[in-house]
Amino acid sequence: MLEESDDPEVVIFFAHADVLSGLFTLANFDVSEQNGVIAPMGSGCSTIVQYPYLEKDSLHPRGVIGMFDVSARPYVPENILTFAVPMSKFAAMVENMEESFLTTGSWRAVQKRIKHGKS
Repeated sequence: MLEESDDPEVVIFFAHADVLSGLFTLANFDVSEQNGVIAPMGSGCSTIVQYPYLEKDSLHPRGVIGMFDVSARPYVPENILTFAVPMSKFAAMVENMEESFLTTGSWRAVQKRIKHGKS
């Protein structure tokens, strides 16, 4: 729960595949290039904090998928990866929600699976 005085620079999600696919797709919704989201090699911490923090200063900030680091995997639940994005990019993602795939029948089918714990 953010308060008005909070000023986050990065938003981090710990997510299953279906949720991650939604975040990935929404992050690429308003991007003309192929790499609106990256999955760089690095430690768990670097993919959650360092890379997304560095992206905040980019002209076209990207989302970062992470937690592939085998030494960090024991500290997150099975089948969970991370999606981290600079706050400016997250704000753009929120603005795009009502015009995006989130309004389609395909996403509603995925949502049902998420709600029933099958994802």
